[in-house]
Amino acid sequence: MSVSGFVLVLAAAVCHATWNLLVKKIRGGPELVWLFSMVTLVLYLPLAAYVIVLDPPDFGGWEIGFILGSTGLHLGYILLLQRGYRDGELSIVYPTARATGPFLATIFAVTMLGDPLTWQIALGAIVIITGVLFLSGGLKRGSKSVTASILFGVGVGFLIASYTLWDAYTVTALLIPPLLLEYVSNIGRVMLLTPYALRRRAMVTALWANHRASVVAIAILSPLAYILVLYALTFTPIIYVAPTRELSVVLTVLMGSLLLREGQLRQRLFWAVVILGGVILLATG
Repeated sequence: MSVSGFVLVLAAAVCHATWNLLVKKIRGGPELVWLFSMVTLVLYLPLAAYVIVLDPPDFGGWEIGFILGSTGLHLGYILLLQRGYRDGELSIVYPTARATGPFLATIFAVTMLGDPLTWQIALGAIVIITGVLFLSGGLKRGSKSVTASILFGVGVGFLIASYTLWDAYTVTALLIPPLLLEYVSNIGRVMLLTPYALRRRAMVTALWANHRASVVAIAILSPLAYILVLYALTFTPIIYVAPTRELSVVLTVLMGSLLLREGQLRQRLFWAVVILGGVILLATG
């Protein structure tokens, strides 16, 4: 893995962890997602316009189809994740999804896209995925709805792997600018959640009044995190990018322990070191 590719993915992980921390502190729902997605459309409009003017897109039916497909996969991911959190257990759905996603993406990249696989890359990916699973709490026996939670987690992980591969092809083979791809995804998210936001105008107004700075920060960092990943995918194989993205889980969990006082710092630091070891294996493979 090249230094520039690693730096991009690491920066994306920091952005992802930071905006997730802000979302957790605000403790909002779908109305928050709609609000920061709307702010994203406003803030990133000049950049999107600049990309279009600088290199006017010449999209045919194939390119438009892949852009719409990407939007659908991301929206499906959000919907299934929300449903999983409603009907399942967070401590099972989240780690299962985050462990399944990069694992499947790596497998698909090797079998379908022909990316090279060495023992070091395979070992690094396994170490990262295992570390993420245990860092996030593992699978708790005796919990309610364990089967449903696992199924939701695997389903979300499958969508993570799917949109990772889909978007990698979109930005590398079809040469769709990463910023435009992410911008269109935000448009789809806003369209999906607008009916919900209209029914809860008072909550949206209160969020904007009480958490304006955090909402703006989320609106900037959330798309930036994925745009950086997409740019890394234009010159870095998925088998490197997908597992390395899991550094965001390390940062998020550690932020929860240190900044939100969620506890278990010693155990989580141990698994953080394990994951960093996996990233070193992957990055030097």
